[in-house]
Amino acid sequence: MSFLVSMSIMLTGHVDRAGAEGRCPPGSYPVGGQGVGGCAPMAAGGGAASSQPRATGRWHKTWGAISTSTTGMVGLSVGRMSRADALGEAQGYCASKGATDCQGFAYKNQCVALADPPARSGYPSGVSTGATEEVARAEAIKRCEGKGAPSCTAVYSACTKPVFEYY
Repeated sequence: MSFLVSMSIMLTGHVDRAGAEGRCPPGSYPVGGQGVGGCAPMAAGGGAASSQPRATGRWHKTWGAISTSTTGMVGLSVGRMSRADALGEAQGYCASKGATDCQGFAYKNQCVALADPPARSGYPSGVSTGATEEVARAEAIKRCEGKGAPSCTAVYSACTKPVFEYY
């Protein structure tokens, strides 16, 4: 019996650890053969490597603009690809109505509203942006009335919408 115990102790001291990956570090497995060997990483999740979804295109934010004059002339633009295009179009419309002092206000990827005071009251308009047309209208009226006008009305509102370009 003592011979068996002695042999067991001797043999356990000389046995190498066995691992599931063989000669490779944890997280990889042996590849190759016929004297040439290497290690490759194991796929995550224990199965075949999953492919990531591929983008099919991209979103472009668009611009809009409002151009107003002290004479009451207005120029509008929405859905343009650049700030310069939106302002140019709005100021061009304003000037085409005979105004010489058009001032532009550009906005991107949001909504805008214009509120006017009562006709011939001499008060300036109110312009504002917002996440929705309702928010922009309420703020434009508030700004118009904040300049002293007794009662302003939202006369225009619009939102620029992003455009999707497929690859």
